[in-house]
Amino acid sequence: MIESFHDGEPDQDAEEMVRRSSFGRHALWVVGVTAFAVALGWATALVRIGPDQSGLPPALPGSVWPYLTVWGVTGLTVAAMLRATAAKVPLYAAGRTAMLLTALGTRLSLGWRPEALVLAALITAALAWAALWCAFALRTTRPRKTAGDAAPDERPGRGASPLGK
Repeated sequence: MIESFHDGEPDQDAEEMVRRSSFGRHALWVVGVTAFAVALGWATALVRIGPDQSGLPPALPGSVWPYLTVWGVTGLTVAAMLRATAAKVPLYAAGRTAMLLTALGTRLSLGWRPEALVLAALITAALAWAALWCAFALRTTRPRKTAGDAAPDERPGRGASPLGK
């Protein structure tokens, strides 16, 4: 999410880094991304849940808290799934993806107030998108060779040239 600059040019590899860190930092990231996305979805839905001054018909009456709670839990799940994948393999735009899915779901739910079945479909779509994003990253990542990965017959002194020819 944060781009690093060196001599005025963005670091293209910074977005797709493996995010190795302590569990506390991962948990803080997940909670922070989710809280920001739910707040963003709520703020963009204010035109539909606020007073009728903008000319738009207000959303159906009722409390917004159940929808905020549902999308908070969904956002935590999506962000945790994406962050867990980003801790293992390079994952492009994990934070932006989690924020987009959570904020969009919150915005749609608060402005539209769907029934339980439609809300479950929205949640399933968000979770499926995150799962596909993670599966794509896991599938397309090439294994990196380390010094201990060489086959026994390829090491110098065992029939192979030290120059690798």
